[in-house]
Amino acid sequence: MTDFPGAPDLHAPREGHRLRVLAAMSGGVDSAVAAARAVEAGHDVTGVHLALSANPQSFRTGARGCCTLEDSRDARRAADVIGIPFYCWDLAERFREDVVEDFVAEYEAGRTPNPCLRCNEKIKFAALLDKALALGFDAVCTGHYATVVVKEDGTRELHRAGDMAKDQSYVLGVLDERQLAHAMFPLGDTVTTKDEIRAEAERRGLAVAKKPDSHDICFIADGDTRGFLASRLGRAEGDIVDETGAKVGTHEGAYGYTIGQRKGLRIGHPAPDGKPRYVLDISPVNNTVTVGPAELLDVAALTAIRPRWCGVAPSGPGTYTAQLRAHGGETEVTAEPVGDELHVRFTEPVRGVAPGQAIVLYDGTRVVGSATIATTERAAAARRG
Repeated sequence: MTDFPGAPDLHAPREGHRLRVLAAMSGGVDSAVAAARAVEAGHDVTGVHLALSANPQSFRTGARGCCTLEDSRDARRAADVIGIPFYCWDLAERFREDVVEDFVAEYEAGRTPNPCLRCNEKIKFAALLDKALALGFDAVCTGHYATVVVKEDGTRELHRAGDMAKDQSYVLGVLDERQLAHAMFPLGDTVTTKDEIRAEAERRGLAVAKKPDSHDICFIADGDTRGFLASRLGRAEGDIVDETGAKVGTHEGAYGYTIGQRKGLRIGHPAPDGKPRYVLDISPVNNTVTVGPAELLDVAALTAIRPRWCGVAPSGPGTYTAQLRAHGGETEVTAEPVGDELHVRFTEPVRGVAPGQAIVLYDGTRVVGSATIATTERAAAARRG
């Protein structure tokens, strides 16, 4: 890994170089505590809330997202309590283009995107970081649970959080070497429960201490992803077929389904064996959704595109663990970069792998990099071959 000239020591002692830190404050408890800890560490901190909607009233209310008017006000109140300057930056147009439109286009193409991962890549550690560096800040601080390890030679590695139960390194696996050099995660080495983080916020006088966490997609006001996509893409009735090609039902838009989905299939009659059926494939070309038994979901290998490395790219095949979704477990793989692709083979078949998802590779706790799944090889097909 090549260090960046002038990259700040983000773990400088209080008596050392005082960093200028831009704290991204979503209006939630984690980002507020992270900003407070950065101040406590002796850094010169400024808070910023990202306005990600041109019409925030259209986003959900009730303190469930990170883009509402309530969130902006909560972030401002937290900054006042912490005692730091606070600004609200309008990144709504960039967010619409890079996150929302990308989300819709991916579903339209039959893929399953992760908008939080895309937001980290394109907004928080691209648009926001670029603006921060241009204004003379040394680092962007967020409330993510992950750890930046600075090695003796000054290079940096991204690792899992100290507490695996709260680890968010998966959605940060898109950070490249330059972005990682200016990223600060004050909560990363915290081995405490979320209740203890809330208790810390309460001790600091932060009103967001009891604010609910957000688990939904921030730009979908009511949490109805299928309805949101229908409003953007329109309703397009098509066939639901089984693995033999026989029609077993209809749908109102193939974009409303994901690989591995079991509920909401709207199939009029049970499978011959009486077992549940799952979405096996989504074909936008003929607007068809294919369903079948769970064992046909088993994936033996995949090809991913647009790899992004948290350091130098691997030069050949290697053995790693992989994570395929934000709250999923790890599975052992062999992986090799081939041109602009990443070829991955699972030690044991896995289920529910969908094109569009991110695969993040780990070497122990270290994040090696990530890529977007393009195609999969089903275990059943591999056995037949």
